[in-house]
Amino acid sequence: MHSFRLTCAAAAAAVVLAAPAFSHTEGTYEIPAGAHFNPDKLAKISEFFKNEVATGKIPGAVVLIQQHGKPVYHEAFGVQDVVSKVPITDKTIFRLASMSKSITAVVSMQLLEEGKYKLDDPVSKYIPSFANMKVGVEKKAEDGTKTLELVPLKRPITILDLMTHTSGITYGFYGDSLVRKAYKAADIYGGDFDLAEFAERIAKLPLHNQPGALWQYGHSTDILARVMEVATGEKLSTIEQERLLGPLGMKDTGFFVTDPEKQKLMAEPMPNDSDFRVGRVNDPTKVKKWESASGGMVSTMADYSRFAQMLLNGGTLDGKTIMKPETFKELTTDRVGPGSGVERDFFYFPGDGFGFGLGIAVRTDPGNAKPPPPGDLGELKWDGASGCYYIIDRKQDFFFVLLEQTPTERQRIQRTLKQLVYEAMEN
Repeated sequence: MHSFRLTCAAAAAAVVLAAPAFSHTEGTYEIPAGAHFNPDKLAKISEFFKNEVATGKIPGAVVLIQQHGKPVYHEAFGVQDVVSKVPITDKTIFRLASMSKSITAVVSMQLLEEGKYKLDDPVSKYIPSFANMKVGVEKKAEDGTKTLELVPLKRPITILDLMTHTSGITYGFYGDSLVRKAYKAADIYGGDFDLAEFAERIAKLPLHNQPGALWQYGHSTDILARVMEVATGEKLSTIEQERLLGPLGMKDTGFFVTDPEKQKLMAEPMPNDSDFRVGRVNDPTKVKKWESASGGMVSTMADYSRFAQMLLNGGTLDGKTIMKPETFKELTTDRVGPGSGVERDFFYFPGDGFGFGLGIAVRTDPGNAKPPPPGDLGELKWDGASGCYYIIDRKQDFFFVLLEQTPTERQRIQRTLKQLVYEAMEN
């Protein structure tokens, strides 16, 4: 762990040194510390979401902005679903999609802290079939046809690769590479399977790239979850409940919603937007063996806001230490920036100006846009295909969480919300 910390600290320092100084005059990037929110400007967020609901673009949403431990903006809009027309509240249950990954990331750091595994451990130490994986390299013939050549690993896949999405494991529902097409054709979501079986299904598929070569979004988090199970001898849900969800009082966060009364609190997307576009239907009311660490969790604003506040505090909440300060630093130190050897392509989802730590995106520079996107250095974030989104800004001591179920509209809404939040800040 120590050797990784030194190299990553140096890489992060290089990124910060390379970043030019920006003032409030260029967009809303790098507002001086100590800013506060103007209530009149925050009202524009309400106008925006009320219009989204009124024009039928989304069923509803809930937004919380919390600074210095207290809500400065907290509003719910619209309904849980357009059929029942039940209003959204802090108890409404949302499918988190990829915001599940952030929860998995924190618990994986707890196990790292406990010494259950090390960052440079090969994954095959815990899942033997991963020792035999091959990388799929596309070869193009003179007539333009493409074939997949399977080549050996240059080095083993490590725990670090899983945490940083540099393992070569991908998804089959975006892009058109031959490896992604192989994922799609393999029916990896078929039947009722647990994480152990899922890991074996992934092990039979080619990797998209050599370990450590490219940031590649995919099922790395699910394979990490299987490693967590092997290392502890417990189910993923048990690990998360004992170490994170229970201590934080996140009572309505988990993989399944079995209580009939709680099922009435489920938020639903618009009827034409129901599959979330991730290659499978995730219905949390139907219990399955697979506990998807990468996208299968549900939560509420009452719960996820506690998780966000814990991150804002650097790993503690209400006197409970979830992660030691040095573990939090490991989680939030960029591992894919200059000098890391990790490449980025069109599908680098952390986005412009962001690096990536051990499972969470971290702002490292202004980015290339003029003016730069709003935010601060060191800002943490992630989102999901369902539309849920969070930002942790430790410089200004605030976070915001957006919960909604709208894959079609999510990127536009997330961008607009962030802009409106930072435009409402002033010194």
